[in-house]
Amino acid sequence: MEVKGFFGSLFDFSFTEFITPRIIKLLFVLAIIISGIAALVMFFVGIVQGGAGALLAIILAPLLFLIYVVGARVWLELIMIMFRIADNTDKLAERGDTQAVADQG
Repeated sequence: MEVKGFFGSLFDFSFTEFITPRIIKLLFVLAIIISGIAALVMFFVGIVQGGAGALLAIILAPLLFLIYVVGARVWLELIMIMFRIADNTDKLAERGDTQAVADQG
């Protein structure tokens, strides 16, 4: 099977090449950045409110940042598991085809 470049895989309408395994690291970095921005916004909004809002923001902003990052990581790992299952299934199917040919010969 011919390995296509990124754009070749992107516009592969038969979906024989997947781009998700190639961009999964970028997606995780984006999730960290977005989580960080959300935590900073929550933190500064709480500080501006003052009093209990500031205290709540100091406690919750880092906690929610960690929860968001862990959630993103788990979600992306589940996606990668599906791709690895597909790869291993393809390998088993190819091995089964060659095994069947060897048994017939």
